[in-house]
Amino acid sequence: MAVIAVFNQKGGVGKTTTTLNVAAGLAVLGRQPLILDLDPQAHVSLALGVRGVPSEACMSGFFRTGRPLAHMVRPLRNGVRIIPGHPDLSKIDALLGSTPGVAGKLRQGLAEGQLAYAGPVLIDCAPALGVLSLNALFAAERVLIPVTADFLTIQGLNRLDIALKVLEQPLQRRIERRVVLTRYDEAKPQCREALATLRQKYGEALCETRIPDDPALAESPAHGMDIFAYAGDSPGAQAYRLLTLELLDKGFFQ
Repeated sequence: MAVIAVFNQKGGVGKTTTTLNVAAGLAVLGRQPLILDLDPQAHVSLALGVRGVPSEACMSGFFRTGRPLAHMVRPLRNGVRIIPGHPDLSKIDALLGSTPGVAGKLRQGLAEGQLAYAGPVLIDCAPALGVLSLNALFAAERVLIPVTADFLTIQGLNRLDIALKVLEQPLQRRIERRVVLTRYDEAKPQCREALATLRQKYGEALCETRIPDDPALAESPAHGMDIFAYAGDSPGAQAYRLLTLELLDKGFFQ
């Protein structure tokens, strides 16, 4: 199975929206994706209508009690499977932050075959480089990085790039990444400038597909739906359909 971390240290860049809708796009194509919700806000779980799940049946149960991952997988109507997030994940840094080898716990859990699973795994990360995000990055073969077209986000992306290069040393491998530009509006000069900057810096690592600033993408989570179920003909749905196909074509989920 391919393990993909969807990560950016800055919030508000479309990280959860991208996890939700790329997973849904994979499900439409019959790829049986699994989401691991490692964000204490559990927004991707809420966006999929998963509510009221006890802490021990969520990703927090894996970290706090060692509950096997396979015992917590929940199949959903849209073909996506999820292990939900929970606010208790916010305690993991304090409880386990000083534990030797804690950053490799998820990687070990996946390697031990706790998930007899062939489909792609997408990890929705917390917007901070703490224990949870380190677990995701250590477990993942690749990282998908959503960014918006503003100065602070672009600067934050540069710092994230440095952090990933540092992590590559203990992993002894390169962390392959793709950058996707979200909330893009061709009519805005700052969006066009950001696109040019990202193209110059990241080249082929920048996704050709750009996600538009479509209100339907913000509305769909309130209805517990992905963009394809909520507004399948919307610009946002079309963009995430193309992004999913682009990533598949580039071998990102192999």
